Amino acid sequence: MASPYPQGDREKVASKLPPALRQALKVRAAELGLDIQDAVTAAVTDWRANAQNMPPVETAGAESFSTWLPTGLYDDFKDTCGTRNVSFIQGLAQSVHRWLDLNPSPQQGSSPETDPERKVVCNQKGGVGKTAVAAGMAQAYAEAGKRVLLVDYDPQGHLSEQLGIPQIQPGQDSLVSHMCGEGRGDLRELVMAIEDSRFEKRLHLLPACYDGFLLDPRIAVIATQKRGFQKETALELALRPLEADYDVIVIDCPPSLGIAMDAALYYGRRRRNERGGRSGVVIPVLAEDSSATAYGMLAQQITDLCDDLSLDVDYLGLVVNLYDSRRGYVATSSLAEWRKLGDPPVLAVIGDLKEQRETVRKRRPLLSYAPHSDQAEAMRTIAKGASR
Repeated sequence: MASPYPQGDREKVASKLPPALRQALKVRAAELGLDIQDAVTAAVTDWRANAQNMPPVETAGAESFSTWLPTGLYDDFKDTCGTRNVSFIQGLAQSVHRWLDLNPSPQQGSSPETDPERKVVCNQKGGVGKTAVAAGMAQAYAEAGKRVLLVDYDPQGHLSEQLGIPQIQPGQDSLVSHMCGEGRGDLRELVMAIEDSRFEKRLHLLPACYDGFLLDPRIAVIATQKRGFQKETALELALRPLEADYDVIVIDCPPSLGIAMDAALYYGRRRRNERGGRSGVVIPVLAEDSSATAYGMLAQQITDLCDDLSLDVDYLGLVVNLYDSRRGYVATSSLAEWRKLGDPPVLAVIGDLKEQRETVRKRRPLLSYAPHSDQAEAMRTIAKGASR
């Protein structure tokens, strides 16, 4: 069935595609910066011209799929299906399958071992120490000789503030503008080196921006206006140009379960041919019941995202933060429950120590301010454990 396109040069086409094939098309088009309608136009045109005697594509469970094609192309496509004695659904599936093979993901162009390790520090509960853990991990990697980019992805900007770097003002070029496809310059120009001899210019920060508070609604609107735009790929598309400069990228996430979190989780997924445990999520928690509830909500979001997009997101480990056994049974029993999980493992238990509060006041990196403290050693342990 076809209906006129408003401009008259295209028509809306309704057919069916298997869910997995439709999702792969959506992701690949987003990775290549294409509208889905243009990708399908190329797929159908190529299939009609070149793809003789293709093996059948499994179409069981195919669901409704619609797009816009140049006027007349769908009729030509149906004629070709008749000539080749295949159904319209099978012909479209073959077209998309062949297009995916001919247009590989940009990720396949690089070795997964030369891509940076991507550590996403997240928990939708605030006050669990995400910023402290993200900063400490990044400092530990830089201290060990790796080139590290620390991304302040939280619009509250605590990480930038703690390191003495101002947030980016509204309306300026920022990570958010690049995620929304509105970047005006090179994102590298916004990256700041943390000037400290301990890290020898290996530790860099991409500052937060106040516009980040509007990220979820902005991306949601763009997704409805721009065909082929996939919300979950926004962070990766913005950071990809920087990746060659770093060995590790650490993302300090906001306390959220929204679109921004989906984009961060997608960025931390296991890429094609990447070994398990190299990239993924590090989750700071507290030894209390509300933290267990928040963890369950985040775990469900990860499961749903992985199921929807056929991803693998590795749990690199938990960090039990601000622990004080003097708080009694709730604290000690909660710690025991976290350890009992086994997978993900508890990478470290960090006490409620003064060094972190002092380093925030001093606007200095923890591993520089108190390199021999218990908290600094815990950060080194976390970094080592999160790079299996």
